[in-house]
Amino acid sequence: MRRPEKLAELIREEVIQIVGYELEDPRVDLVTVTDVRVTDNLRDARVYVTVEGTEEERATALKALLHAAPYVRRQLGMALNLRFTPDIHFVRDTVEESAVRVEALLAKLQQERPPESPTEKTGDAEERTSDE
Repeated sequence: MRRPEKLAELIREEVIQIVGYELEDPRVDLVTVTDVRVTDNLRDARVYVTVEGTEEERATALKALLHAAPYVRRQLGMALNLRFTPDIHFVRDTVEESAVRVEALLAKLQQERPPESPTEKTGDAEERTSDE
């Protein structure tokens, strides 16, 4: 595992602790840290988060995290004892939201599609065996 990946994992574990237990801001109660990516020069870290709730609650939580970023960075520096602590950038992770949307679209397509009749299935099987 490369150094940025190792550092990203350490940062993810620490940020989970800091956001979950040290930040006393109720706006970040519904925040979940999903991933951390560190640049190759180890100067910047993108912390991907998901937030439960309405769009307004998500925006409020992200604003609170952006405000708390310097505190999180200081805490990381003390906990990880790094020569240089990366700048922390909180980013909303939309992968899970996209997955839910895709699943809903697939379910809708499945409902709209007419079911195959049993005779069509056996007819196809007979054709395949007779060609062989």
